[in-house]
Amino acid sequence: MNLKAVLEGLLFLAGSDGLTFEQIKEILEVNDQEGKNILRQLNEEYKTNNRGIKLELLGGSFKLTTKKEHRQYIERMLEGETDKELSEPALETLAIIAYNQPITRSQIDEIRGVDSTHLIRKLLLKNLIQDCGKSDLPGRPILYSTTPQFLDYFGLASISELPVLDNQNQEENKEEDLFKTKYTEND
Repeated sequence: MNLKAVLEGLLFLAGSDGLTFEQIKEILEVNDQEGKNILRQLNEEYKTNNRGIKLELLGGSFKLTTKKEHRQYIERMLEGETDKELSEPALETLAIIAYNQPITRSQIDEIRGVDSTHLIRKLLLKNLIQDCGKSDLPGRPILYSTTPQFLDYFGLASISELPVLDNQNQEENKEEDLFKTKYTEND
């Protein structure tokens, strides 16, 4: 098994969370020396000019990051992303986050019925949502909430100005009708 390739895939999946050296050793089932060798070899490959990413140790975790010399292209891509209107799936994901915040990606996926990883990344890039901590659920998944830019984008002063959902209106009406029918005097 090519553990260097396995590590590259693991780092890609870990995304901005990265992996600690201890996690790498545990997952790959290697000792300190083997772990260091795999990291060194992977780092050497990324140092060549024909690679667009590099391996960095940031905040105690190893992460794949883009190279600084490619910054102008990355900025161009991000500018294009922020100028585009939100797609229906992105709006759906944003609504789920807005009405259920703080919420984890897996909870969003459960509500939508499909994987939302890509949409969450786009919404993070557009600064409409943010990482607001870690859940107490197993694995301590990231919690997401809306940002002040979300409020600006939709012209809201606060989250409390979000429209009430139809099913919430129906439940309130049912409760009101029950009260009126049960507790009114008969003539």
